[in-house]
Amino acid sequence: MARQVANVWWGMFAFATLVLVAVSVLWVYALARKPRQTSEEHAIRLNRRWVIGGGIVLPSLSIIVLLIFGIPTGRSMLPLAVDGEQPLKVQVTGHQWWWEVHYPESGVTTANQLIIPAGRLIDVQVTSADVIHSFWIPRLGGKMDMLPGRTNVIRIEAGHAGIFHGQCSEFCGLQHTRMKLHVEARSVADFDAWIAARRTLAFEQRAPGQAGQVFDDRCGQCHRVAGISDGDRAPDLTDLATRPSLGAGVIENDAEGLRRWLREHKALKFGNAMPAHDDIPPETLDQIAAWLETLAP
Repeated sequence: MARQVANVWWGMFAFATLVLVAVSVLWVYALARKPRQTSEEHAIRLNRRWVIGGGIVLPSLSIIVLLIFGIPTGRSMLPLAVDGEQPLKVQVTGHQWWWEVHYPESGVTTANQLIIPAGRLIDVQVTSADVIHSFWIPRLGGKMDMLPGRTNVIRIEAGHAGIFHGQCSEFCGLQHTRMKLHVEARSVADFDAWIAARRTLAFEQRAPGQAGQVFDDRCGQCHRVAGISDGDRAPDLTDLATRPSLGAGVIENDAEGLRRWLREHKALKFGNAMPAHDDIPPETLDQIAAWLETLAP
């Protein structure tokens, strides 16, 4: 889809360049040529030709050609019925400022990452939990607005395995530019294994000692960890240890980054809804971080 959109854009750019060059040449010619004597009737006919040719015929032909190529491109991104294997459905909800990703057919939920099978059509059902966001993966297709109380659908397809960059493309607040989505296309077998590892994933062991109590009393009220907590107002943490970044692309998800995020998230991404942890002892935060690093299939 992205390739088709790019082809349409390059075609428009090439045609617009030709028009610009032609108009510029005519403009220079009109300035440089010597004035000619002509009758009023001839001048009227000449002006009429320019109005009809440049003001009606040329724009009409341009729009017709654009529609000939643009309509099939736009149609390819619509969730129309297809023969054979049905598209995979994925539900993506925009929040300030993170992404909730749910696979309804398997019941798997994750955050800030969209894992898809390469070579298969994906129908992404997008909506918003707060303000207007916009779903956009430049290398996979066009944009789709995410509106509160409404679900829109955009169809994408990755032609090969790889990592792609997604971004909210509708200004949604202070951290709009830091609302990034990690998109990864995997082989069908790898994708099926990824889903299977999370379908029944659940934990029984809480963080040790005081760290477990702090998580239950504070973190678990908003965050879900399968088997431990049922929070639904913040990113699901069930497979946190496998994600490449924290805070929707703010910082790398490694040992140092995780501990820094717990301590400095208000500075790293000011305006986010997670309360400051200034009153929690550093050693307790380290215990929570060590436990979070175990949240993986």
